[in-house]
Amino acid sequence: MEVERVKEEEEEERSRFKRICVFCGSQPGKKASYQQAAVDLGNELVKSGIDLVYGGGSIGLMGLLSHAVHDGGRHVLGVTTRSLMPSELTDHAVGEVLTVTDLHARKAEMARRADAFIALPGGYETLEELLEVITWAQLGIHKKPVGLLNVEGFYDSLLLFIDMAVDEGFISEAAQHIIVSAPSAKELIRKLEDYTRKYEINLVWDPDNQQPLELTV
Repeated sequence: MEVERVKEEEEEERSRFKRICVFCGSQPGKKASYQQAAVDLGNELVKSGIDLVYGGGSIGLMGLLSHAVHDGGRHVLGVTTRSLMPSELTDHAVGEVLTVTDLHARKAEMARRADAFIALPGGYETLEELLEVITWAQLGIHKKPVGLLNVEGFYDSLLLFIDMAVDEGFISEAAQHIIVSAPSAKELIRKLEDYTRKYEINLVWDPDNQQPLELTV
């Protein structure tokens, strides 16, 4: 009976995602809650049997996240550029590191290898990476879930901006539902697992050069 119970629990925790790409800061942030959230997310990925794709840094929230996943026995793939390696990589880096030519290639490679996206707190680069994958979803380039780990309301202002843009007619109500948000890693992973795409676009994209092939009706 005990073996059957353990087997049932493992099946319940099995994820539909093989790898999740996480965007987060190369700084730890001023609040301990940000750092704890990175560790908690790493532990939830391990618990769900999900591998990590991220920006390759070994410092800040990136370092905490990657170590939590690696220490838990899951595969960690860091994608970075040669120019960023001196500032973001230390001797404490873990997992596999893939070096690409530039930031555009970095984002494309992370997106290609991931089944979903999550943003932890971070700065300009984190926000830019997040908004790009949201835009790609809006344009129909991918259909992968996008999640915000909204630690202590860190992304409240962004969510309010999106609400305002919907009210003002710049973002459709359907596209508003591209983003999934939760205050804890456990709740966010559950929401991403349950996510059903509500937004569709009729552009058909060529996966090789990301150009629209035709407009269907």
